[in-house]
Amino acid sequence: MHDIMRWSAEELLTLVQTLEAPGLEEMHGEFAVLLLRQLNSMAALAAPVIVYNALYPGMWLAKAFRPVGAEGGRGYNSFRHFGRVVQRFPMLTRIALSRYDGCPAFQLVYRAFRSYCGFIHMVDEVQRRVPRPFLLAGPVAPYRGDIGTERAGFRVEGKLPARQR
Repeated sequence: MHDIMRWSAEELLTLVQTLEAPGLEEMHGEFAVLLLRQLNSMAALAAPVIVYNALYPGMWLAKAFRPVGAEGGRGYNSFRHFGRVVQRFPMLTRIALSRYDGCPAFQLVYRAFRSYCGFIHMVDEVQRRVPRPFLLAGPVAPYRGDIGTERAGFRVEGKLPARQR
């Protein structure tokens, strides 16, 4: 894993584009997370500020997922916040075509919940090209339980645009 920290953004993207999307059933539990080299100097400066948000100080520890059925699942992010582990930023998960390369991707859709990540229409993709590359390892712990309340009437269908209203 330490070698991958030395890879250029271009090398990371080349690797990621060769990987298959994981199945919903594979993505069950908490996965340790590590921010990787970013695509350009602006992203390198912005990524830590965004990920280790000054509005919500704490260290980003993990992303966690659980399958709900054949079509999708739920998840959250874990942070160390003033000495305790807390869960924030709930998400729905699904296998869908990537917004970047059209190949299957494990997508994390935050818009389904009322949170900062939902407000900015954030969608992460696991094992496909993403603007802020990160590495998941694990699972390292069991899923702690669902958080957040889904937005009434929210439905995820088809390929998501860059911003979904």
